[in-house]
Amino acid sequence: MYTTKTSGGRFLVLEGSGEIHMQKWVVAAKRADFGAIAEKFGIDQVTARLIRNRDVVGDAAIEEYLNGSLLNLHSAHQMKDCDKAAALLADKIDAQKKIRIIGDYDIDGVCATCILYRALQLCGANVDYDLPDRILDGYGLNRNLIDLAGDEGVDTILTCDNGIAAVEEVAYARSLGMTVIVTDHHEPGEVLPEADALVNPHQKSCPYPYKNLCGAAVAYKLVTVLCEAMGIPQDESEKLIELAGFATVGDVMDLTGENRILVKEGLLQLNHTENPGLQALIRVNNLQDKEITSYHIGFVLGPCLNAGGRLDTAKKSLELLLAQSEAEATLLAEELLELNERRKAMTLEGYEQAVELIENGPMRDDKVLVVYLPDCHESLAGIIAGRLRERYYRPAIVLTQGESAVKGSGRSIESYSMFQELQKCADLFLKFGGHPMAAGCSLEKENVGELRRRLNAQTTLTQEDLTEKIVIDVPMPLGYITERLIEELSCLEPFGKGNSKPVFAEKNLDILSARAVGQSGRVVRLRVANAAGTVMDAVYFGDATLFREYVEEKYGRTETEKLFQGRRNAVQLSVIYYPSIHEYNGLRSIQIVVQKYQ
Repeated sequence: MYTTKTSGGRFLVLEGSGEIHMQKWVVAAKRADFGAIAEKFGIDQVTARLIRNRDVVGDAAIEEYLNGSLLNLHSAHQMKDCDKAAALLADKIDAQKKIRIIGDYDIDGVCATCILYRALQLCGANVDYDLPDRILDGYGLNRNLIDLAGDEGVDTILTCDNGIAAVEEVAYARSLGMTVIVTDHHEPGEVLPEADALVNPHQKSCPYPYKNLCGAAVAYKLVTVLCEAMGIPQDESEKLIELAGFATVGDVMDLTGENRILVKEGLLQLNHTENPGLQALIRVNNLQDKEITSYHIGFVLGPCLNAGGRLDTAKKSLELLLAQSEAEATLLAEELLELNERRKAMTLEGYEQAVELIENGPMRDDKVLVVYLPDCHESLAGIIAGRLRERYYRPAIVLTQGESAVKGSGRSIESYSMFQELQKCADLFLKFGGHPMAAGCSLEKENVGELRRRLNAQTTLTQEDLTEKIVIDVPMPLGYITERLIEELSCLEPFGKGNSKPVFAEKNLDILSARAVGQSGRVVRLRVANAAGTVMDAVYFGDATLFREYVEEKYGRTETEKLFQGRRNAVQLSVIYYPSIHEYNGLRSIQIVVQKYQ
């Protein structure tokens, strides 16, 4: 199947990315006086429109969005129990009591642990750390880790990126005579753990203005107060912002408000990092001569750190961040890179198996995908579920065979609250939890088929729900693009969840020529022209074969041959794109990067 127009402006899409689902392109319709905003802040009206589309409203918010700095961060003293936790830690440090940090096995937990460990070392603490094993321990604080801490003479447990749900575990640790300080960012349940201090901006009684911090950012807030109390210079604690920013992107937090500032400042540090481990990770990924952006954290560097907790131990990732020498850091970075390559290969294998089961079995018409891959590594289930959701634009749950039961992870679409739907099947699970867009569960193998049957029988998803809406920020003619505008768009970075990369589009471009370039034909270079006569280069980083087959399906073999020979032809495409500067042999030219076509 290739892109075929149906009624209502919808398109059935099979692109180079492998998406097979209905799409509807719509233009954002948010209103404001874009001319006034542009004049007041010295920006283009297109930029003003993009800012409004991201729900940044009012002069103060726009000023912070464009020029926010560390001065715009809220005081950590506003966070409930932050002062209390810092005072407790200061007393333990003065008394040289043994403090153990217990983090988590993902990128946020690893970075949060590193932030706390570095800061406590600066303050002269008797401190060490422990991280749970994904398979042996599961998520967060547990009795095994508590007993181990007790056996080793730990006086104080300090959690990060976990603990808000550990009601029984915290009570158990305190019953053994330990002090427990919890720092976390997950939503609290109705019952809170009775910790000696509980630092989490999501507590109902916490007055902290910005709630959406990741675990590492909450840890950073605590250490700023602790370092202040212990007389550590502020510029020393601020060096840890690069880890808070790194984790904010890696944990897929909304890049709004304070998070956006942490990531901007973190990227400034990361591009000149003094951390041997981060230097090595950048180097082994061949990024040493490039500007590191949020993209590199999310899709290159971050996955390497996560690979430790997925396939080996997260302690390897933490050891990288704590490495003192270039040789040690390089060795660990190379190991994590190799683990990530293995993870990618295993993920691709599992994904292809899942697609095969869906395409050639009874699941093809299911609105909710429930795929059982018994041999898939359980740490990859969520990644594969996410890819299935992208391909089919349907809620997807991938189940694997764990040591004692089937375990699964799901990813959803906007119109389907996965957690609520799983609640309706609570009797089938040994354990489950999550939120509207993602969930995890465990169940007996004999309940797998019933789970699939029931989720599909009870769903109210319509064809409209299963049609992905691609929101176009600005239908921008090619002739409007200038180098100055492209450079100005960089002020909107960092891009990510909650601050998506702008989406531009133009309809009915004449495609003057096309040629496949690069290894395995993964790039298509185009020459395009619009109705006003603007001619421009374009590049599509997709599958050249699928692109050619699509054009042939729509315009026939003769016109396609003319297109790829650079001759006059009848091929027209509407495209979603992003403008960029192409540099080659010292020459600069404007081009568009095509993201989708129809």
